[in-house]
Amino acid sequence: MPAPHDPVLDIAEARLVTLPSRPGRGALTMSVHEVGSDADPTLPVVVFSHGFPELGYSWRYQLPAVAAAGFRAIAPDQRGYGGTDAPEAIEAYDLGSLCGDLDLLCEQLGIERAVFVGHDWGGAVAWAMPALRPQRVAGIVGVCTPMMALPTTDLLESLVDGDIQRQYMLWFQEPGVAEAAMEPHIGDLFHKLMVGGIPPEEVLERLESTGKVDMNPFRDLAALESVGEPIVSDAEIDRYIETFRRTGLRGGVNWYRNMDRNVALYPSVARSDPGVPALMLAAEWDPALPPALSERMGDVIADLERHVIPRAGHWVQQEAPVEVNELLIGWLTRRFGG
Repeated sequence: MPAPHDPVLDIAEARLVTLPSRPGRGALTMSVHEVGSDADPTLPVVVFSHGFPELGYSWRYQLPAVAAAGFRAIAPDQRGYGGTDAPEAIEAYDLGSLCGDLDLLCEQLGIERAVFVGHDWGGAVAWAMPALRPQRVAGIVGVCTPMMALPTTDLLESLVDGDIQRQYMLWFQEPGVAEAAMEPHIGDLFHKLMVGGIPPEEVLERLESTGKVDMNPFRDLAALESVGEPIVSDAEIDRYIETFRRTGLRGGVNWYRNMDRNVALYPSVARSDPGVPALMLAAEWDPALPPALSERMGDVIADLERHVIPRAGHWVQQEAPVEVNELLIGWLTRRFGG
């Protein structure tokens, strides 16, 4: 069932922050939600990084809770999403650009060091920050996304015997294909996919019902069977739909089109201890990033706390906000005060 709606979730309208140009990259204007601007300046700021297809608004349950615990909390629409600029070039969406955005955003907002919290693709950005912008990082929190080696398209092709139609990240690679298939069905995208988790054995049974494992729920959204209970209210889901109908999906999908580029340019990402306190929050019923992927993180990260949130799926920060907030705020206060 949807989490109870509370007026505090109607977070303040985002403000625009312009990031200066960098060598090889132009200026970028980001849309940023912020709560707790009067927080204790001795505490690190908490910067939230969303995934696909989400927005800074996806952290609406976390922002007020983290601010109430004494921390300044910030969640931008990331490059290519919502009210933030969406450059044309595919290469503008590599990890160097995405981490650079968060680094420059902190600089523009007078933030010396921050705890970076990332979900889904935003988790990959958060785990890349210690390798690419170490001076800015006080801590890392992965929500569903573990610290792990970046995948290549060759690896993904091997999982589906080269049938790119059955693997959504491969299907995303050809410019324009995914956009043309998905954008006429934005309503289906959010109504059918932004639902709660179901037990993994049920997921596997559905995947194998046709005789082939199909890992591409995006290819035919109109025909996609809806599973799981709704986890957001109609008003909340309408906000996603209205935004993505306006912006389209090109910016977000372009993140995936840099997978091989990221591996080639940033080989040190997620390869060693980040050297800062880290928290991993896995979701028991996440079919995209199951808890098993994070079980061995403690072998690499010396200062790691890990939890599995029971009976929750991929959109865990929206499906189980009370549990996520308790674990996140508990860790923040133990490690940094507040």
